[in-house]
Amino acid sequence: MSDEENNEVIQLAPGLAAALAPPSESNDTRGRRGPDPLAGLRSWVPRTRLGHMVMSGEITTYEQAVDSGFPIREVEIVDALLPDLTDDVLGVNMIQRMTDSGRRVRFNVLCVVGNGDGYVGLAVCKGKEVSSAIRKAIDKAKLNLIPVMRGNGSWESSEGPGNSVPFKVTGRSGSTRITLMPAPAGKGLVIGDYGRRVLTLAGITDVWARSAGQTRTTINFARATFNALVELNRTKITDGDRERLNITKGRKMQ
Repeated sequence: MSDEENNEVIQLAPGLAAALAPPSESNDTRGRRGPDPLAGLRSWVPRTRLGHMVMSGEITTYEQAVDSGFPIREVEIVDALLPDLTDDVLGVNMIQRMTDSGRRVRFNVLCVVGNGDGYVGLAVCKGKEVSSAIRKAIDKAKLNLIPVMRGNGSWESSEGPGNSVPFKVTGRSGSTRITLMPAPAGKGLVIGDYGRRVLTLAGITDVWARSAGQTRTTINFARATFNALVELNRTKITDGDRERLNITKGRKMQ
């Protein structure tokens, strides 16, 4: 009985297992912006029911957390279930406003996070300091994660799985419209820089894109690309099309 109980205790979420392991076994040398999320997991006290389920080992994957039906309201849940998330600050804008007391300076930060394998999140936050605004944007983006639908929808590709969008889809933010179209394997990301950075963290490697409107606006360009990925999830797909286009949603489990 003791061996079985020990096995149950070991089966924790990947992030929790790394945070609770001895320092010699959890030596993470990857550079990160801001505080190490593993340090937050070591002192994490869950405040929601889903958080308690993750801490106790009832839920060990992000897919199980989504299927549970409970809202994800704690950043530590995402850090525990998806410890390999990478963040990228797309833009930092300084906003100045004259008030009766003088000039007020605030910063507007656009950040995207993703694991490069089917999950991506984007958020915009404001703050009085750049560092706090970046930390707030990263946390908000983690709570705004969406699964990315990928497939092989290009007529130029041979049959089999692919890392492009399965069909043409359009996303809009303000006056900016971004249309993503399937591309054959090896084509790469034929899109502007900010859209390319969003799609890279989403796990899409090949895509054609067409833009319209004021595309020089950083926030709207990135948001329109992100909204196009959101529209993919809203599209109803038959089982036959899902099999024909080799569509996968979220991570590609080994």
